[in-house]
Amino acid sequence: MTLNEGNPEKKHRKHAKLLKPAIGNYGRNEWAIVGGPCVVIKLLADDVITALGSTYRCAYVDTSHNDDLTLLPGRLAAGAVVDYTNQLNYQQFNFQNPLMPYQLKQQFANADMVLVNGNHQQAKAQIVIIDINKRASLLKRLDQLTNVELFLLADNSDDLFDFIRETIPDWQQIPVYKLADKEKIVAFFDTRLKQAKPVLNGLVLAGGKSQRMGFDKGEINLYGEPQRYHMADMLKPFCNEVYISYAADQLPQNHSPYPALVDTFTGLGPYGAILSAFREQPDSAWLVIACDLPLMDEGTLRNLVAWRNSSSVATAYHSPVTDFPEPLIAIWEPKSYPILLSFLAQGYSCPRKVLINTDITLLNAPQPEALTNVNTPEELETVRKIIQQKLAATNEGS
Repeated sequence: MTLNEGNPEKKHRKHAKLLKPAIGNYGRNEWAIVGGPCVVIKLLADDVITALGSTYRCAYVDTSHNDDLTLLPGRLAAGAVVDYTNQLNYQQFNFQNPLMPYQLKQQFANADMVLVNGNHQQAKAQIVIIDINKRASLLKRLDQLTNVELFLLADNSDDLFDFIRETIPDWQQIPVYKLADKEKIVAFFDTRLKQAKPVLNGLVLAGGKSQRMGFDKGEINLYGEPQRYHMADMLKPFCNEVYISYAADQLPQNHSPYPALVDTFTGLGPYGAILSAFREQPDSAWLVIACDLPLMDEGTLRNLVAWRNSSSVATAYHSPVTDFPEPLIAIWEPKSYPILLSFLAQGYSCPRKVLINTDITLLNAPQPEALTNVNTPEELETVRKIIQQKLAATNEGS
């Protein structure tokens, strides 16, 4: 008998156990439209994307009905593995080899909604068209109806097929619309996407070395408690959960009112802390804030959350000091996780560089001084005087 035999908790694990993002075949929010002619599915997808494309990043998946072998571009037929063409108003990639499932998910990572022609591809949720002319075709696809969310009646149908009722136990709880009722269909998708908005967690960055300050900046006490707890207190009203990020060797010895989130991407500073947060909860958005922002105020945070665009990679403030986005008071959406990893794979570990080179929502801070960070004892004393003056003015006014 081996050492670990009989004890499942101590069995050898070859690979690290990671929490996988809730992504289907293509994206987080994907629906296969099945049961109608392909042209009807395409037109329905066009209607939905036209209505919602200005608010959400939409994508469509289909299969060509043409003979792909005769239509291969010459360069691919000649042996090229990728053919890229800048079409000026859109970009086109042709690949010689089939894309693997993980590659498809990478391509659709930025999409808020993916509509799929269910006659050819599958998705984790389904929209079922009830069309008498496609009855036999739908009957063959019953095993694909694993998560039906909407029924659509074609003009030639006025009720669900008997085999649908027999196959789908909760069919009575699923809404039924007319296929021609485009407003209701669009509203259905809009509602689902709003419901799917990622939960917002807070992350206070307190794992820096504070070399220029000479002591731990998270321990600075300007408001009656360590600065890291003060920042966490400010995030609490806006977040589902608030964590404090530490390096493994910097965990506080005393009891902390907030859970610690230890860096698992070591040696990368704030970049590693953000990645570690997504590794812990990849389906949450993270309101990331540095602990060394002593002039941060509730109004600045409220404004950031109010203008949060979950369809963007991130929502951030423009820094008047650097003239670039400020990455350490920003909301990072789940779709930023694979982007951060891809930048790291190319040798970049600067979160500001990620914001500069991706599609973000950039805001102007209502109080730009709230973005002021302190790195040296001299800067700390300057900020301390500003805080004292504000407190004195407040006391006089009261």
